[in-house]
Amino acid sequence: MNRKSQQMLRRELGIVGATMMGLGSIVGTGIFVSIGVAAGAAGPAVILAIALAAVVATCNAFSSAQLAASHAVSGGTYEYGYRYLHPWLGFTAGWMFLCAKTASAATAALGFAGYLIHLLNLNTALIVPVAVGITVALTILVLSGIRKANWVNIVIVMVTLLTLVLFVVFGLPDVFKQGAVNLKPFFPASDKSVSGFFYATALMFVAYTGYGRIATLGEEVKNPQTLIPRAIVTTLIVSAILYIVVGLVAVGTVGADHLAQVTQSRVTPLEMAARNIGTPGLGIVVALGACTSMLGVLLNLILGLSRVALAMGRKGDLPPLFGHVSDAGRAPSSAVIGVGIIITGLALIGSVETTWAFSAFTVLVYYSITNLAALQLPKKDRLYPQSYAIGGLIACLFLAFWVPIKIWMTGLGLIVLGLVWHGIANRLWRHRAN
Repeated sequence: MNRKSQQMLRRELGIVGATMMGLGSIVGTGIFVSIGVAAGAAGPAVILAIALAAVVATCNAFSSAQLAASHAVSGGTYEYGYRYLHPWLGFTAGWMFLCAKTASAATAALGFAGYLIHLLNLNTALIVPVAVGITVALTILVLSGIRKANWVNIVIVMVTLLTLVLFVVFGLPDVFKQGAVNLKPFFPASDKSVSGFFYATALMFVAYTGYGRIATLGEEVKNPQTLIPRAIVTTLIVSAILYIVVGLVAVGTVGADHLAQVTQSRVTPLEMAARNIGTPGLGIVVALGACTSMLGVLLNLILGLSRVALAMGRKGDLPPLFGHVSDAGRAPSSAVIGVGIIITGLALIGSVETTWAFSAFTVLVYYSITNLAALQLPKKDRLYPQSYAIGGLIACLFLAFWVPIKIWMTGLGLIVLGLVWHGIANRLWRHRAN
């Protein structure tokens, strides 16, 4: 099936919608939870790790932006790997994205349910039903098309950003009072301080990579050659500033050790920091922000996963049914329903266990392939110097070195299983899709 014979998705996202999609993916679990995880690894130096992760993400963002501008179709790095590198590398990017992000989506659904139950002081037995219900509701929303999903996402993101701005505004005075104590020693005196710092950087890098959702939705962005790079860069600048300031306030008010301990006990670390600030109602406001952030992450993951499934269905790496677009060109219906069913099934189990370490490995593999593809762009299609792609590739490989070996083994095992499936799919139907 060639590109011309395929029905394409409609281009309905402008610069604001595309940027908000990126922010909806970034301002989620990363800022409300992973800052606490990273603080446990790096101590107060987590603030520097957040900044370094932003620099690494910038290099990768430039690679994603120019690839999406030159090849503006659904699928992100899955498509870029196929077009500029080798089918195996393209498939690996898509496969790892599907494996990691379906579990992350189920975790986001359960996280949203957990925070909502906690906020409303309801029976914890309702967590799974609420998670399933919200997954079904958002799947139906995504089926209705990108325009409605975009408006809902904008509302969700605005509420989340408002809660974080309030957290920073009311928390900064406490940082000035207690920061001198809570930010020292900046680098913990430990044999593992270096490895902890770079591990924290890898974890925080994962949080920034939601800007890739804009590239994944490239087929639905208006004037992609111009708007996609602008949206990606804008998303990254806003999120980097937000993460650094929120990290400074969180660590400065309660200390890195306390933040890490609370995270391990499965309480939202930012909510705890907000309650410690002492402003009446601030803890509830931040808890509400945690709810909306999880909602935004789930919505954007359903969108991103369905578009990657669409691309893989078109090429025959998934059943061709997933490669179909609705007659109105508003949604890849089969892919959306399939993704929704899988996420719902995982949420029903009620014990989805994913770690940021595995997400870090997956993302570092994904963006290594992105940077390799960017290096193969024809000179006429390059928007930025190749030094960004080279820097991004080196940084991804370097940070992968600090991911625990057991995560490496799990990730490599999934890649092998994926390539076996790739060979089976090639025999079953891929030859009929080309």
